[in-house]
Amino acid sequence: MSLIIGEERLRIEDVVDVARHGETVELSESALERIRHCRKFVEKKVEEHAIMYGITTGIGELSEVFLPPEQIKEFQKYIIYSHAAGYGEPVDAEVARAALLSRIKVLSHGHSGCRPVIVETMRDLLNKGVTPVMCKRGSVGACGDLSPMSQMALVLIGEGEAFFNGERMPSKDALAKAGIKPVVFEARDGLASINGSNVITGMSALQLFDSYVFTKTAEIAAAMTLEALKANMLAYDERLHKVRGFRGAIECAENIRNLTVDSEILAMKDKKVQDSYSMRSTPQVVGTAKDTYRFCRDMIETELNGVGDNPIFFPDEGKGVVITGANFQGTPVAFPLEFIGISITTIAVMSERRTNRLLNKNLSVGLPAFLTEGAGMFSGMMLTQYTQGQLISENRVLSHPAATGSIPAAADQEDFVSMGMTSAIKTRQIIDNACAVVGIELLCAAQAADFRKPHKLGKGTNAVYELIREHIPYMKEDRPLYNDINKIAELVRTGKILEAAESAIGKLN
Repeated sequence: MSLIIGEERLRIEDVVDVARHGETVELSESALERIRHCRKFVEKKVEEHAIMYGITTGIGELSEVFLPPEQIKEFQKYIIYSHAAGYGEPVDAEVARAALLSRIKVLSHGHSGCRPVIVETMRDLLNKGVTPVMCKRGSVGACGDLSPMSQMALVLIGEGEAFFNGERMPSKDALAKAGIKPVVFEARDGLASINGSNVITGMSALQLFDSYVFTKTAEIAAAMTLEALKANMLAYDERLHKVRGFRGAIECAENIRNLTVDSEILAMKDKKVQDSYSMRSTPQVVGTAKDTYRFCRDMIETELNGVGDNPIFFPDEGKGVVITGANFQGTPVAFPLEFIGISITTIAVMSERRTNRLLNKNLSVGLPAFLTEGAGMFSGMMLTQYTQGQLISENRVLSHPAATGSIPAAADQEDFVSMGMTSAIKTRQIIDNACAVVGIELLCAAQAADFRKPHKLGKGTNAVYELIREHIPYMKEDRPLYNDINKIAELVRTGKILEAAESAIGKLN
């Protein structure tokens, strides 16, 4: 079944389906008609020698230079050549696919003025598995993601490079193998292909989706640790959170209650009157992240479904209107990316603090030092906390906002930019680091659960414990732990931990 690009709104989940899972894309007839209609208007204005930014004029600081008719078509190719100025390794294939989908949606509104063949060829790249090679670094997030999107546009005309069937090759070869005919740019086609923050938007959609998975997994880790530490679960009472009123906290507390249903460990006596902040504040902290993600989803999906371009054409207003502005500006996506990074870093900080309580015999309610039977001869899980500490330190540095770091460009014509690509790159690293931090908490919580036997974990947490033990055995004697840490981080990152819990108790909030 194909995703139809037309009247329906794109969701975060749609981006994931196309970018990661290879769902095909089709354009509705109404979308194609809008594109055709706008194109006729643009062609008419070109024939009239109207002054239109990036069509009959240069761009950026050169926008006051008027182009003679014989240069208009060739100019679109040279825009792409000059703007394909990125650096470094390519973005992941899923990011390139997400960017393509985002740009197709922008053009489907019929306000960008390109020819239908441009959008149809982008669609064909997605459906036939031709993935443009797009350098990760070079975009400042206004006039859109010009450098990487120009590398995508090169593929449309049979230049640049692409991946096909896992192999990197000249794009003309990839197009030939896929049976796609290169296009020849005409007026407006080149700039319409690149003038939006589509790489950032695609990255933000994927990262927000991963943040949902990560955050629910962090709740699972918290639940296992709370059991291992014989927590006082009054801090998770529904009434407590409803009286304050934050939706995220209410949802988090409910998730942890559901994960720990039937826990024999939590039924044990000798509870503290009041546990530490890291044990009883989880709903308030993780819940704040959940509430933040709601704002982020609204911003990212608004961008996914809007027209980020310049100029923008309104062919049905009077005799037609051309408006130049700054709808390519990446700030509306850069801010959510920063908030995601801050949220995940904070969750990871709390995860490390709970891990500390598992490892410290003075805080662990009867668990052995560093969760080993032979403390002294053996160091147990001691060094896992060092790894958490390094990753959290890195995440704190990465959480410094890039979105406040504008550096002017284009002879100060483009004197404020979003730096949203930097936000996206560092937020991706924050998520990856945090998966290892929470993975280590899960590793330690599973080890602690073994010391609480024969008392059993809750229904949801026990399913996760069993999954962990399928991949990572109980540590009776010291062994190198780097393989265990990498395995558990991958179980977190791929959503396997979450799947195990939800298979036992149903969907978490």
